[in-house]
Amino acid sequence: MDLALLLGIGVLTGVTTVLFGFGGGFVTVPVVMWVDAGLGPDAMRVATATSAVVMVVNAGFATAVTPRHVLDRLRGGGGLVPLLAAGASAGAFVALRAPSGPVRWAFVGYVAVTLADLLLRPGFLRPRAETTAGGPKPLPAWVGPPIGAVAAFLGVGGSVLTVPAMRRAGHTMRVATVLANPLTLAIALPATVVSLGGSAAPVTAHLPAHLVGTVDLRAAALLLLGALPVIAVLRRRPPRIADRTHAWAYAALLAAVIMAMALSG
Repeated sequence: MDLALLLGIGVLTGVTTVLFGFGGGFVTVPVVMWVDAGLGPDAMRVATATSAVVMVVNAGFATAVTPRHVLDRLRGGGGLVPLLAAGASAGAFVALRAPSGPVRWAFVGYVAVTLADLLLRPGFLRPRAETTAGGPKPLPAWVGPPIGAVAAFLGVGGSVLTVPAMRRAGHTMRVATVLANPLTLAIALPATVVSLGGSAAPVTAHLPAHLVGTVDLRAAALLLLGALPVIAVLRRRPPRIADRTHAWAYAALLAAVIMAMALSG
């Protein structure tokens, strides 16, 4: 049952990587928590670390098959990418030592506040590209450390902050979600390195064979087995979705994640 669940969620992460720029974090954290519930309070820590590994591969592959002219839109952000990576390293390091219960509810609160912001504050559900003077703007470099730190600490990849920010800067949903993948890679790669080198204190004495540091390699492999073929197909033949419908679907997925995390344990 766990195998089928992880493969199915892997397919879903492939879809969310292409359509929403998520890379898998919001979808994989709840399911890995459920699969590794036997680890007790360490389940959240393992889930966030495993999520980072899945996001590295998903976001890296999605970035590699993205046309260069689309990726060129990230130019002009100064040192955004290295600052995202620096923040992610710090966030992942803190996550190794943070109590799992508060981290889990911080995850729920983070997504809930983001969803409320999308629904209540102008600029996300309605496109603004046509009203943005001078066209879409790059994200400023100073947002890198806080986005990287929060995203790595919670195992969410950062797209929940970068997609709305790029949307409000004048990008369409399609472009904002595509550009979220290389930014997710900048966050997830250093977070994965930190996670592979650390281990959750309560499980070090009896480390399960499928764990390396705080990463569940078995779960990560099954999730990627489901995700990568989907990313390849959808990048080659992306579905046509109306911009506003795309934005509402993004908000609806955040609502589903909140419910999943609230009900998982």
